[in-house]
Amino acid sequence: MASRGISRTELKEGASHEGFLRHKRFRWLKIALGLSLLSLLVYAFTDVQPRHNGGSWLGYTLGTIGALLILWLTLLGLRKRAMTRGRWSLKAWTSAHVYLGLSLIVVATLHTGFQFGWNVHTLAYALMMLVIASGIYGISVYATLPQALSDNRAEMTKPQMIDAVAKLDRQLRTAAQPLTVDDTEIVTLSLDDDVFGGGLIRRLSGRYPRCGTARALRELQDRLAVSSGREAEALETVTDLLERKLAALSRIRRQLKLRAMLEVWLYIHVPITFALIAALSAHILSVFFYW
Repeated sequence: MASRGISRTELKEGASHEGFLRHKRFRWLKIALGLSLLSLLVYAFTDVQPRHNGGSWLGYTLGTIGALLILWLTLLGLRKRAMTRGRWSLKAWTSAHVYLGLSLIVVATLHTGFQFGWNVHTLAYALMMLVIASGIYGISVYATLPQALSDNRAEMTKPQMIDAVAKLDRQLRTAAQPLTVDDTEIVTLSLDDDVFGGGLIRRLSGRYPRCGTARALRELQDRLAVSSGREAEALETVTDLLERKLAALSRIRRQLKLRAMLEVWLYIHVPITFALIAALSAHILSVFFYW
């Protein structure tokens, strides 16, 4: 009996750590594959004259399934605000969102009958594919970047990373006191540096060409190469601190870059989804208008 109890506990713990992609042994992947396969079989064995198109009975059927799926998939944003367990837990909903969203590639493509043009119908299809592509990017980054974020932090929290830079700044102010006025102004380039400066593009690129710390380090290293005595000792202390600060900044900026990569897809996925809903509405209304 005891062994049975342990097994159940292990199973429950295993299930609680199961990712949404593997939810219930890929239940929604199987359903999505079944829907796609059924659509392909019906499409292959149905004789539509003169050729397959969105206006045939099969085209309308696939179009209706696709439109209902798209509308249901957009409800995930509302569902995220309610954390519940069970068959329709957020994990189950997200798993269905991913796999049923991918099945739209088959269902919607067959709905078109492979007839494309410069019209609102193709626009809706193109927007749907963009939404799916951005969703695939989102899944891939959520599968890989959390580990990279954890590795980069090296067991430090974000406040601890910022505190480390602030501590180095205090040490720099003290170490810079023996320097000349000109050298002190160079150190000020680093002290006035905005760690979080730059917009989304800068964070995504991870490149900070105007970094005050990097500039101060380069200039003081040049001065150290031609100095001697106590001046050289003071410059050596300051350049050592600047090197440590630059390493700390690099860690923070890598963290900002990884987080930006983790979030940027939503800036594409969500707006294009709204554009898709608008184009889909125009597509459906135009179909009924000319029917």
